[in-house]
Amino acid sequence: MIPADNRFESHPDRLFPAPPPLPAGWTLGGVDESALPRLTELLRAHEDSARGWAAAAEDDLRIAITAPGTATRENVVIRDLSGEIVAWGGVHDRAQGRMLFVHLVARTIADHEADQCSAALFAWADAQAQHVGAVRGLGVQQIDSGAFADDRRQQAWLRGAGFRQVRTWWQMSRPVLPEEAGLVPDSRQWSNGDVSFRQVRHSADGMPDETDLRAVHDVLEGAFTDHFNSNEETFEEFCHRLREDPGHRWDHWWLAELTDANPPQPCGALVGTELVAAPGGVPGSYVDYIGVLESARGRGVAKGLLHTIIADAAARGRDRVGLEVDADSPTGAEGIYVAMGWRTSYVTQSWHREVTVPR
Repeated sequence: MIPADNRFESHPDRLFPAPPPLPAGWTLGGVDESALPRLTELLRAHEDSARGWAAAAEDDLRIAITAPGTATRENVVIRDLSGEIVAWGGVHDRAQGRMLFVHLVARTIADHEADQCSAALFAWADAQAQHVGAVRGLGVQQIDSGAFADDRRQQAWLRGAGFRQVRTWWQMSRPVLPEEAGLVPDSRQWSNGDVSFRQVRHSADGMPDETDLRAVHDVLEGAFTDHFNSNEETFEEFCHRLREDPGHRWDHWWLAELTDANPPQPCGALVGTELVAAPGGVPGSYVDYIGVLESARGRGVAKGLLHTIIADAAARGRDRVGLEVDADSPTGAEGIYVAMGWRTSYVTQSWHREVTVPR
């Protein structure tokens, strides 16, 4: 399930009539897997400075610069006079009209050097946005980037490059106790009145049933139609992207169905992943997506799905379940999470810029 060929320009020199200005002897160019240790070092230093602790591991970055992840991504790095990587930019053709942008500059270089690196990465991202937008036949291409809530340096660069802050996100976590394995009768399949909850079906070879996967995709597309920055994503793009996650597990996908219909009708879905264990700790679970169709809201579907992943995490010996909540949503959806024990660990922001695509 691999989407169309890479829509980005893989040669940076083809994007610019002249190279963006950098300190004398510094270069902007491509990157391969050999750079993983250095990119991880840069990201961990960034996390530690902007958030207060580092969590990134090489596996988190691997998919961004190796196949099959490069089917929808492109990367560039800036090297100083000694050849060391001091900045990294990454773009991801996330969905129709939406391009994610990673912008990372070393904390160890002088401010004027960092500013030049930042400007070069933004110029590269703008050029890539025009390129991918043209290939998709769009008039406007969105660049979606982000920052930690306390990272004033990153926010200043984004603002100076014409981005605007559009959303705040609570990154929440909930502890899991061993006895919570009994929250539901069986996390693989159980019922509550006229709503049933089950893992997506699997064949003998362990691969999931495509009909169930399409049901999950359809439910999530329908549930998020009116949500912030919702962009249509094909079934192939959806599956390809989620399978890239290092924590992807097919047995972390659940469907909720209304059993008062014949045949039962999918009405909710939850896609989870496995969280890497902290040093000396155990893995956790993470809610990538949870969605309920409007026609089924108010029937305990979301709460049932959340109880299911908590019980599943407890049965696996995990110690936490994480998720992300839209702090600016007018629906007040965070209420169910707070009531069920989730608390905010840190806060992030979304910043957007709309790029006009030349005809």
